[in-house]
Amino acid sequence: MSKEIISYEPATGEELWRGKRSDVDATVARARRAWPAWAAQPLATRMELMRRFANEVRKESDKFAELISRETGKPLWEARSEVETVVGKVEISIRAYAERTSQRKLDNALQGTMAVRHKPHGVMAVLGPFNFPAHLPNGHIVPALIAGNVVVFKPSEKTPAVGEFLCQCFHRAGISAAVVQLLVGGPEEGQELVAHEGIDGVLFTGSAHAGIAINRKLATRPDKIVALEMGGNNPIVVWDTPKISDAAVLVVQSAFTSAGQRCSAGRRMIVKGSLYDAMIDEVKRLADRIIVGGPFENPAPFMGPVIDNAAADGLTESFVYLLSNGGKPIKHMVRIDPNLPFLSPAIIDTTAMKERPDVELFGPMLQVIRVDDFDEAIAEANNTRFGLSASLIGGSPQEYNRFWANVRAGIINWNRPTNGASSAAPFGGVGLSGNHRPAAFYAADYCAYPVTSTEMEQPRATIGVGLRDA
Repeated sequence: MSKEIISYEPATGEELWRGKRSDVDATVARARRAWPAWAAQPLATRMELMRRFANEVRKESDKFAELISRETGKPLWEARSEVETVVGKVEISIRAYAERTSQRKLDNALQGTMAVRHKPHGVMAVLGPFNFPAHLPNGHIVPALIAGNVVVFKPSEKTPAVGEFLCQCFHRAGISAAVVQLLVGGPEEGQELVAHEGIDGVLFTGSAHAGIAINRKLATRPDKIVALEMGGNNPIVVWDTPKISDAAVLVVQSAFTSAGQRCSAGRRMIVKGSLYDAMIDEVKRLADRIIVGGPFENPAPFMGPVIDNAAADGLTESFVYLLSNGGKPIKHMVRIDPNLPFLSPAIIDTTAMKERPDVELFGPMLQVIRVDDFDEAIAEANNTRFGLSASLIGGSPQEYNRFWANVRAGIINWNRPTNGASSAAPFGGVGLSGNHRPAAFYAADYCAYPVTSTEMEQPRATIGVGLRDA
């Protein structure tokens, strides 16, 4: 195993960053020493430091967005949007903490009080993904810090430069380098961190495969809080609508934004038979117009590359597998450059496949499934072990009510894409998509635990029965 982690730019193949692997034991020990003083800080102080962090990100926004684009390959316009989301997360998290973990006091017996307050867990391990290397880990880190936890942050080994930049913004804001620490490493360091005795909780965003491994590792440790935000095999159902062009735009946005590298991306378009030809024509026409290119090209691309050549190889192999097992190509997946991970958006009809693989194909590939009635559409939407996001395009209010009531997902939309969820709402799923601890606005729930107290200023008690006379 190499002693260094090296990051390459997907769009050029050039080396961007390298650094030594961190010592997990030393990093966790430092965090444990830092926690009591950080937890003892007044809440107002921690919130003010988060606002200073937001200001540091604002000051460095252009540099930060350029780094995100270089390390992920995503278009610059999308990287700028990610930086804005990092800034916006602070005020959202402050509001969420006040709403979700507010202090309460009630009258109790004998003129006492009952109080509910919240405590931080301690040292939290945050494991981030490569697709939103700043926004998604930041969505764990900021709520955790507000609550009084300290953080050991292991970014994806594919995006360590963005992780380092994010931590530097916290440090420049006046937050100790022991309170927010960067852990450089690969899967080995991640596994060691998750299993470390000095960790009080694991906040993870990434693949279902890795999330399940974390869940197994900590299955016998109920003392550790675990929040898993994993992937999705998300359905987008197209039903009765006269607005075919708008429906096609929503499908394309769902399937191909971020080169399909979003956990909430639309993976399966389930379409009513009577709309099939019109929808296929319009979706393909739009997909043919998508510009695929480097992050800084002009005109700006809609899609950049996928994260690396291994990901591109896996996606092209998956497309061939679907073709070989009954899939009908509508738009072939093309490797635009044999040496770089640029892929064209792909569309394939898998209606005739006897067994469609229920996996998250993390890239620009849309499967199409034709159905005849709405019950079949709902059954097909639920034909997955995942349960993150689902959308209904078209249909009546009554049909949307049925869709909402019967589809298993943590995000259910009507005439909106499957992706692009607001940080001001909970974000999470069921099945292989999460463990019922949604992130975003509800992240405050897993960053602190409630403590119930009954209190009196002086001891006062009597025993009314069961005693002999004095």
